[in-house]
Amino acid sequence: MWTPKSNKQNRPYRVKKTGIKDENIDRQILVLHQAIAAKLLAEPALVEQVKAKLEERRDNGQLGYGAYLHWVSVLELYQQQEQFYQGITEDSPYLRKLRRRTPFVGILTEQERQQALSQHSLGTLDQVLTGF
Repeated sequence: MWTPKSNKQNRPYRVKKTGIKDENIDRQILVLHQAIAAKLLAEPALVEQVKAKLEERRDNGQLGYGAYLHWVSVLELYQQQEQFYQGITEDSPYLRKLRRRTPFVGILTEQERQQALSQHSLGTLDQVLTGF
């Protein structure tokens, strides 16, 4: 009788294997997407650049259909600024995964990118303790 080498398939729970390094990367990516969302709201012409990148990645098979639908839906919310911002910056496992392969490349300049990261890396103790 054959038995599996690993008992992973029989576990009734998921083991989270993300470490502190992954969590820090996700935090940095979130901060960058907050800056991206703010810049897109300030400069509406950039939305067309994002739409073109989405189409390119979809056509090249670099973007799954679900991810494509999510980002297109977010872009359609552009006139509802709060929902648009939330669609880009929601902190959920699914959005963390999508943001790792972001269609928002080229929106921030290197200076803006560095500025966003440095501003958000300098928090006060109150922010750390309260999570705000």
